[in-house]
Amino acid sequence: MFTGIVQGKANIKSIFSTENFNTFTIKFPVNALEGIQRGASIAINGTCLTVTEFDYAASWAKFDVIDETLARTNLGSLVENSAVNYERSAKFGDEVGGHIMSGHIQCATPLLSIKKTINNYALELKTPVGLLPYLLTKGYVGLNGCSLTLGEVTDNSFWIHVIPETLKLTTFGDIEIDGLINVEIDSQTQAIVDTVERYMNRENWK
Repeated sequence: MFTGIVQGKANIKSIFSTENFNTFTIKFPVNALEGIQRGASIAINGTCLTVTEFDYAASWAKFDVIDETLARTNLGSLVENSAVNYERSAKFGDEVGGHIMSGHIQCATPLLSIKKTINNYALELKTPVGLLPYLLTKGYVGLNGCSLTLGEVTDNSFWIHVIPETLKLTTFGDIEIDGLINVEIDSQTQAIVDTVERYMNRENWK
């Protein structure tokens, strides 16, 4: 479980690739891996990955990524030295500053445009096919592991407004137009929307 409060940026140290399978070695900031164990979960760009090997003193950890994850997320487009967002899994008693997230990514969607002012930074993303019912203005969405509030939502795109602190801690300020961003819809919103839809469909068949 994750809270969507990204703890910082890490960098891809190396990638070992075989057919439809990658092993990422990721370099973390000093002390970011304190207390880590093999089998622990860390969200990388919002994708829940399992630590297979690590070196605390050198601040790196390894993660295996299978074909389904490579195809569904932006992890398949990473190269050496790519920056990624990371969040260690939440512990009992941690403050939930964002919203509860599973680290299970629905898809990756491209960045369409950016609006910048002195104190504001807004991103327009393409509305993923099939996810429009779950993207509600002022609702929650997870983007590259960051819990964010939705701005304007249309059939074709949606807007996210990012504060300076979030820009400093995450990779959002580095993403270029057409760059892919991982999307995790809010599970509570999905449950409500799907339940109502099933109820309405059942009523229509009466």
